[in-house]
Amino acid sequence: MRKSAALLLALVFLTASSIVAINPVLAPTIDEDSWTMKTAMPTARSGLGVAVVNGKIYAIGGLNDDGYLATCEEYDPATNSWVAKKHMPTSRSNFAVIVVENKIYAIGGLTGDDTPTGVNEVYDPATDMWENKTSMPTPRWLLQANVVNAKIYLIGGLGGRHVNEVYDPATDSWTTKTPPPTSVDDYASVVVDNKIYLIGGHEGYGSYSNQNQIYDPETDTWISGQQAPQKTVYAAAGVTSGVMAPKRVYVLGVTEPIGIGVNIGVRVPSIINQVFDPENDSWTIGASPLTNRINMGVAVVDDKLYAIGGSTYEDSGLHVPHMPSAVNEQYTPIGYGTVPPTIRVVSPENKTYVSSNVSLAFTVNKPASWMGYSLDSQDNVTITGNTTLAGLANGSHNITVYAKDEFENTGASETVTFTIAKETEAFPIRLAVVTAIVVAALVLLAAVGVGLSAYLKKRK
Repeated sequence: MRKSAALLLALVFLTASSIVAINPVLAPTIDEDSWTMKTAMPTARSGLGVAVVNGKIYAIGGLNDDGYLATCEEYDPATNSWVAKKHMPTSRSNFAVIVVENKIYAIGGLTGDDTPTGVNEVYDPATDMWENKTSMPTPRWLLQANVVNAKIYLIGGLGGRHVNEVYDPATDSWTTKTPPPTSVDDYASVVVDNKIYLIGGHEGYGSYSNQNQIYDPETDTWISGQQAPQKTVYAAAGVTSGVMAPKRVYVLGVTEPIGIGVNIGVRVPSIINQVFDPENDSWTIGASPLTNRINMGVAVVDDKLYAIGGSTYEDSGLHVPHMPSAVNEQYTPIGYGTVPPTIRVVSPENKTYVSSNVSLAFTVNKPASWMGYSLDSQDNVTITGNTTLAGLANGSHNITVYAKDEFENTGASETVTFTIAKETEAFPIRLAVVTAIVVAALVLLAAVGVGLSAYLKKRK
């Protein structure tokens, strides 16, 4: 009891000397690096494409016992519910899917006659309509799509493992870029800081990879990153933004070869969650999904991952049968809820103001449960948004803006220094200007008078 009282007293003392007060409201409990089962997808399938538009996940196409699918279903994480949408024109699986300007592009894949296609179809969730676009030059499947600067990069894939083709939605046209150093298909891929990561996959028939190939579209060049701890195939990946969770790449794939036949050297695949930190080029291992499966789709909403669909495998003694899955699992990443808000002060700027009233304008990158500022290192003032700093004294000032999120993480802006001009200095300046003008006018008049006098004398 005494220890608790002493701790409380210490907290009060520290708070009094700090510019950020302790919020008595308890932060939500976060079970990071964990999986939760969500409402299953209406149509079980593997090899589907998933994409996110305005916080909703679209599960498109795939393959199940009915064959190749054109199914399009929308999942709302906020309500944990699904609704059916308009079917994709071309039934297919293992195609590339990507979002550009709130439209979903579905490119390539394997069609009903087991033939690779280059078909390029775009879906607009706002109108629930599909439209055909110019097809990909090299038909292929088991590939991924990535977007950088509004252009779509389609690299590798079965049928074009050493190909890098770029689609421009603005012109509906294709160009060719430098292919990856190691040809690959069935890899996982994401974009981090405008660079494309190709991780794992098949380097050749029966050859599994843990390579981390990094492509820079700006320079059209490739480099190698730190290899993943384990070789993976049939993988999918998602990247967290650094807003709700630290910026990381999560690669979900199986680590063992998959075979169908007599049970000699055949193992049920084991799914693994490999976590890559692009800032320090290092890997760790996260919690594996609850359901052991391959060929799933992975989407990220508010820095939480959703692993949807795929194929499950069970050892029946002599065979390892394939079963389409409708499973929908949500993953809370490592460090979720530990990232403080980022604040950027727009006004005031580091300059001199002639008014004693200056606007305070700033941006916060996530919803805030509390906001405030400290002027000239004084106690912080609570605000609800942009405001006006009124009645500022002449001289130099500094200001720092703070924001606290729902998890009690507090972020601080850079400290901005600015100056209020002394109004008494303005009068001497104006007087000097007026005096100079008067003197100049008198000199001019004197000159004119002398000239005129000389002229009149001459005339006389």
